[in-house]
Amino acid sequence: MYERLLKLIQENLPDSDLSNANENSKLMADLGLDSVGLMMLSMSIEDEFGVTFDEPVYFETVGDVLRWLETHAKK
Repeated sequence: MYERLLKLIQENLPDSDLSNANENSKLMADLGLDSVGLMMLSMSIEDEFGVTFDEPVYFETVGDVLRWLETHAKK
C-alpha cells in the first residue's frame, strides 16, 4: 500500500524526488503538495484504492493517509 501511495504522490509531483519520503513526511511541507495537489491526490486515491471521501479528512503526513487507507481501502 505504501508503494502504491508513493507512486500516486509521484504522479501528482512529477518533478519531486521522493527517495527520502517516509511515513513521517509531511505532504505539504516536506513533499511540496499544495491545495490543488492534495485535491488531485485525493481523487487519485479514490480511483486507486476504491474509496470515497464522504466527509472532509485532513492528512498531514504520508502515515496519516496510510492509516486511513488501512481501515477504508477496498482494493
